[in-house]
Amino acid sequence: MSSQRKSPPGASRAEPLPVVIIGGCSSGSPGPGARAGPRRATAPSGICLSYLLSGYTPYARPDAAHPHPLLQSKLAQAPGVSILDQDLEYLSEGLEGRSQSPVALLFDALLRPDTDFGGDMDSVLTWRLQTERAVPTWVLGRNLPGGAWHSIEGSMVTLSQGQWMGLPDLEVKDWIVKKCRGLRNSRATAGDIAHYYQDYVTRKGLGRHFVCGAEVTAVEWGGPEHGSPDPQAPGPLFRVSGFLTAKDRSQQPFSLWARNVVLATGTLDSPARLAVPGEGLPFVHHELSALEAAVRSGAVSPSADPVLIIGAGLSAADAVLYARHYNIPVIHAFRRAVDDPGLVFNQLPRMLYPEYHKVHQMMREQSIPSPQPLRRLPQPPRSTARWLFKEGGQAVFRDPRGGQRVFGASLVLVLIGSHPDLSFLPGAGAHLAVDPTQPLSAKRNPLDVDPFTYQSTRQAGLYALGPLAGDNFVRFVQGGALAAAGSLLSKAAPEAALAGSPP
Repeated sequence: MSSQRKSPPGASRAEPLPVVIIGGCSSGSPGPGARAGPRRATAPSGICLSYLLSGYTPYARPDAAHPHPLLQSKLAQAPGVSILDQDLEYLSEGLEGRSQSPVALLFDALLRPDTDFGGDMDSVLTWRLQTERAVPTWVLGRNLPGGAWHSIEGSMVTLSQGQWMGLPDLEVKDWIVKKCRGLRNSRATAGDIAHYYQDYVTRKGLGRHFVCGAEVTAVEWGGPEHGSPDPQAPGPLFRVSGFLTAKDRSQQPFSLWARNVVLATGTLDSPARLAVPGEGLPFVHHELSALEAAVRSGAVSPSADPVLIIGAGLSAADAVLYARHYNIPVIHAFRRAVDDPGLVFNQLPRMLYPEYHKVHQMMREQSIPSPQPLRRLPQPPRSTARWLFKEGGQAVFRDPRGGQRVFGASLVLVLIGSHPDLSFLPGAGAHLAVDPTQPLSAKRNPLDVDPFTYQSTRQAGLYALGPLAGDNFVRFVQGGALAAAGSLLSKAAPEAALAGSPP
């Protein structure tokens, strides 16, 4: 059996593992901006943390000079000391950039020193494999390493620049050149990125840590009084339960104990809903893949009723672009004002993302002369307008002024965001959020973690990476992996090295 389809972690493993990562090879939907690729894909953070816990250790190259003088001065103060063994809070002081996470800015600055200024300077880091530092780790996920990237049309291009999609010690551009590929306007295809992540796991020897095809159904924690197999444990242990799906679709349950659990599941498991009548009808969908399937099957066509797309983000824009590519008429409904600074289209450089700015232009106009006209249906911000859907492909738009309009739709796509599914945690993880009284949200209410360890402030031993911790771009999720690795390495028990490795 391959390293990505190994036996389950054991039906009743009693010996605690030092670290279990949940979500390093998660499947889930492509998420916002499928053409852009899943900027919230969980795979990069889980893969990166696995790499750092496998003994691969970053050091500042003695011959490198970082263009940020303050950071260079700090690096020079500790020559020969691993970045993981230094004070990340001290190193990250004074750094500014496109992330709110100080450690994300630090790791990005070390990996890509001058990228925000258009430079192409090599990383100032060198990597050493020090197996004595390795912490036994399992990565549990539903699919192959690379996660949701494998579910996207391979020709679609990434939102981020290709070089920002890379993981430590393997440049995307170098990998693509060796594969006889090329970047498109500095952006890579989703297919290349999916294979890059899978190849990364193989090249770095991480496959033995990945238990893919594993569905986690429960994570419980408690001390010896909760049935811990180790009555001498200094703190609460975690019991991780679930099942492994084999190639013949049979399911085998597993249960194991872990001293630390890292959540890297992303936020794409539960698409947001309008919560209106008829939303469960067969022609109403919440993922772009439904439109792709409908085009392939002929359920939507240039001569059929239009596709109704509801939403003002990149997922909706991807759906508009996909439909227009096949000459399918579209009705686009959205609430946000087109000049709202928070609208994602107003944050993307026009030269790098001409296709999205085309959609933005269409959102400004009533119609665009073309073989496949786009009809817009803007709603006032904070509108009380409501939709309802009826049998026979009817979409009813109730105007806030009291009127209503009825449309025939061959397909309805509700693309208004998504929510994380942490149903495997007690209380679905609500008490772990920054504001426990509000719904968990990657943008507005992520899990509350320490910014320099990414450990939960409410539960010792529980960590969160990526969108769950508020980091929404591949470029910056790796900083969370660096912070978590530093914390996990510092508290790894001496006997952790004696723990077994996955079968």
